[in-house]
Amino acid sequence: MILETSPVGPLACNCTILGDEEAGEAIVIDPGDDVTRIHRRLVDLGLKLTQILVTHAHIDHVGGALQLKRLTGAPIFLNESDLPLLKMMAIQATWLGVDTPETAPPDEALTEGLTVGLAQYPAQVIHTPGHTQGSVCLHFAPLKMVIAGDTIFAGSIGRTDLPGGNYGQIIESIHHRLLALPDETRILPGHGPETTIGAERKSNPFLQRR
Repeated sequence: MILETSPVGPLACNCTILGDEEAGEAIVIDPGDDVTRIHRRLVDLGLKLTQILVTHAHIDHVGGALQLKRLTGAPIFLNESDLPLLKMMAIQATWLGVDTPETAPPDEALTEGLTVGLAQYPAQVIHTPGHTQGSVCLHFAPLKMVIAGDTIFAGSIGRTDLPGGNYGQIIESIHHRLLALPDETRILPGHGPETTIGAERKSNPFLQRR
């Protein structure tokens, strides 16, 4: 198994490559920027990209998806509740003062319960609205790992003050969807260091019931 996560773009979005060397296949999650580097790494590893999975449609997570699709032919997966954000890409670009990346509607919808990923490393889609209405997490049960986008971070949660955000929703999503996972489950968040479900259950200040 190949599992590589590295920050891309001005907001240091965590982009993940998950590969199966025996099958010669890979998926990429949240290619927000630096697509040339991502593609070069896939070529160096000798892996064919089969899926581009986007946890939500903020520019730092989706900005490079279409470019990567054009380089590899891999389909883009995104929850359709975030299509309004995809249509706001020019506005999102002004938030960061960057050029507007070209985007397109996804080829497939990341719907609740859908199985995605690789044959040896499947993931189940968990819809976790709150940061955005279409935010999803990807639970790789065989790997005891969840890729969480911007729903939860080490010691924090995703912001809810942007279009589509809802504080009550994100807290409910985390409590009812993510904290239902085993404590030993690794969390690879959309920004910053990894953590675990158990660590966040115990110490995340946003999740302590009062």
